[in-house]
Amino acid sequence: MDAMAFGSYWFATGTPSYLVYLLKKHHYRLEEIEKVEVTEDVLDSIDSEGTNPIPVIYQSGYLTIKDYDPEFGLYTLDYPNREVEEGFVKYLMPFYIDKSEAEAPFEIRRFVGEVRNGNIDGFFHRLQSFFADAPYEVIVGQNPVRNVELFFQNVLFIVFRLAGFYTQVEYHTSRGRIDLVLKTDKFIYVMEFKQGATAEEALAQINEKGYADAFASDSRTLYKIGVSFSEEQRNIERWVVE
Repeated sequence: MDAMAFGSYWFATGTPSYLVYLLKKHHYRLEEIEKVEVTEDVLDSIDSEGTNPIPVIYQSGYLTIKDYDPEFGLYTLDYPNREVEEGFVKYLMPFYIDKSEAEAPFEIRRFVGEVRNGNIDGFFHRLQSFFADAPYEVIVGQNPVRNVELFFQNVLFIVFRLAGFYTQVEYHTSRGRIDLVLKTDKFIYVMEFKQGATAEEALAQINEKGYADAFASDSRTLYKIGVSFSEEQRNIERWVVE
């Protein structure tokens, strides 16, 4: 059975639910699924008690080998194509954001529409609703502080990755923060999300680091947006726009 046929078979027999179970159980950072490097031993292993869901994702056909480094024996895995990636991320959305499978595509369409129309308050209120509706078990665990941060990053990753199929998104994360640039035909949004800091501090970092300087000569309307995320509320607390 070839990889894609195997993946289709596994999808039909319920494996996507098992993948989600592994990702949530081990508090996996969704951003790390793509372009992941592994050894042959990892590719060949499926351990339901292990902490690495990558072998199951690979053997179910959602990841494929894109490159191989013979010197170090490392395989680079990534999604086979855009359709597989989009389908996989769409499947994840209801499990992390608690929107039904039927609702999820409409929520993303509304979000993208607000982004394209420059409705900043509209799409941030929608983001807040994604966080507010998320199931609590996604964010609790042995390390609540880390898991709140991971929840924050995973929800934003899903939303902006799906939006990225319809707009242009550059997304970067580090400890306690996310910065991203979102581009449409009419607008450029430079955003800084900070956990445990104010929206004003997030906006100040955009200016201090010159994140928006590259777009100074662009004819599109530029918005710089600082966003604060509250650990206590487990939601976006405030945003300021310049």
